[in-house]
Amino acid sequence: MVLSDTVARPPTTRPPRRKQAGPFTGMNRTVANVREKTPATSTASPKSLAAAAAAATSKHESRRVRNERDGGRGGKGGKKPFKALRMQQSLTTIGYGQRTQIRSRMQEMEQFEQFNLLPSIQKAVASDALRGLVDVKPTPIQRLAIPLLLGQVVDRRQSRQFAPGELREYLLAAETGSGKTLAYLLPAIDAIKRAEAEDDEIIAYRKRLAEEKQRRIDTNYSGSAVFEPHPTTARPRIVVLVPSAELVGQVGAVAKALSHEVKFRTELLSANVSPKAMERNLHSPAGIDVVVTTPHLLASIVESEPNVLSRVSHLIIDEADSLFDRSFSPVTTTILERARPSLKQLVLCSATIPRRLDTYMASHFPKMQRVTTPNLHAIPRRVQLGVIDVAKEPYRNNKNLACADAIWSIGKDASNHESHGEGEGEGEHGTEEDSDVKRIMVFVNEREKTQEVAEFLRGKGIDAVALHRDASEHRNTDMLAMFTAAGPLKASAVSSSKPPARGPGGRTLPNTKVIVATDLASRGIDTLGVRHVVLYDVPHTTIDFIHRLGRAGRMGRRGRGIVLVGRDDRRDVVAEVRESMYMGQALV
Repeated sequence: MVLSDTVARPPTTRPPRRKQAGPFTGMNRTVANVREKTPATSTASPKSLAAAAAAATSKHESRRVRNERDGGRGGKGGKKPFKALRMQQSLTTIGYGQRTQIRSRMQEMEQFEQFNLLPSIQKAVASDALRGLVDVKPTPIQRLAIPLLLGQVVDRRQSRQFAPGELREYLLAAETGSGKTLAYLLPAIDAIKRAEAEDDEIIAYRKRLAEEKQRRIDTNYSGSAVFEPHPTTARPRIVVLVPSAELVGQVGAVAKALSHEVKFRTELLSANVSPKAMERNLHSPAGIDVVVTTPHLLASIVESEPNVLSRVSHLIIDEADSLFDRSFSPVTTTILERARPSLKQLVLCSATIPRRLDTYMASHFPKMQRVTTPNLHAIPRRVQLGVIDVAKEPYRNNKNLACADAIWSIGKDASNHESHGEGEGEGEHGTEEDSDVKRIMVFVNEREKTQEVAEFLRGKGIDAVALHRDASEHRNTDMLAMFTAAGPLKASAVSSSKPPARGPGGRTLPNTKVIVATDLASRGIDTLGVRHVVLYDVPHTTIDFIHRLGRAGRMGRRGRGIVLVGRDDRRDVVAEVRESMYMGQALV
């Protein structure tokens, strides 16, 4: 046997490729799975090996920095970038197939007349609740929720059958500014008015009241007009829970507008009402039908008067994602349990469905029927989002300066637009007094930052106030009053208690009002007069993005949001939110 002449040479063919690693290959490793380039020769020195490792690390770091700078997107030919919003995803996902089905169901209800509401409620909607609107049509959440809460079955596949006496549980989830208040108030009021007509106790009371009035007329009675108390005295049938006194006033205004035509009594219990007035209104001999209040205040009343919740048939928890979080959940749960014996319908309402709320409902309300709109978790397309890079010149990572500059740009553009639209012959001062006030909201993440930013803006000639929980509820409500007005606000009708200091060169920004706030002002407040929102801090989660940007562009109006992005902020998150808004997609 003779050996080949090439036996000492290395083989010319490549070794077979290793099989793909299985799912358990990475287990039991004792070192990091980092592959580095093998040196050209096996005699490489330790210094060269260290240099190669340092070069690889530097290359990896530079790629990471470049991706963060470009918004989390890879370069050409790179892998598909990860979704930054998935890293902090806190919202429950609603599939697009489900959204399409919901959109088709909405087409079946296009007018309020199609709802099985009492004639008096139908009239109150057009004449009081939606006064001034030319084309009165229900919003998406109203088209979906009102028939369901009324028991008006449109599609039997989408509604479940309830046993007699079973508690009906619903979740209404719709985007901000979509008319959720009317969606839950109208069916509840309709239900108590129908029940009132069949209540033997109330029928007997009305009969005795009519006889007593006739007797006093026949005998020329001139004494006290007080008759026996109504059966609903201090026993409301509808309770609406909201997280703040500002929302108590807002929801209560809608209920009182409906009561003029439908004839029911509504009382507001909040920190803006004196204790004596609350006690007098709650125990009014004329009775009480609807109570709008905050959980902590109602819980304190129930502690001394447990029977206040003995007749509640409809419990509505608005802004449920807030009222079932750590700070409100114990009190809200206590109220729910005390009202449960007489409760017939429980309605949770929210603009977002956080994962924690989804988990809570799955464990505590497994039979709850959910009503969601197609645009849930999406910021209205009429809201445009701009980004200011504070790290660049001329701001040098000074967010206070960037915020003041953005507000000055908005105010100056509005003044120039209005001045060009004025007729000839008007003086400069007359134009300023008659022009509309531009209302801007600035949101920060920390409560302590509100006062600091407001003081800086005032020093730059901008009329700014700080809205925070440390201030009295009455003061906060007064500040928000001009921002919740639907119509234009004239400068001559607004007076500032503390005029701002003049900015550089003695300049001031006329006809502009600014509120600097945390999420206190982003939950449920119907800021119809706001067209511009400045996000001083990048929100922590997509929930805060939706609520803060939702203060502008309400009820189909146009709006604009501006995000100040600093050196330490998540640019990739801002980039994805902006792209989702441009595409009209939900944030999850």
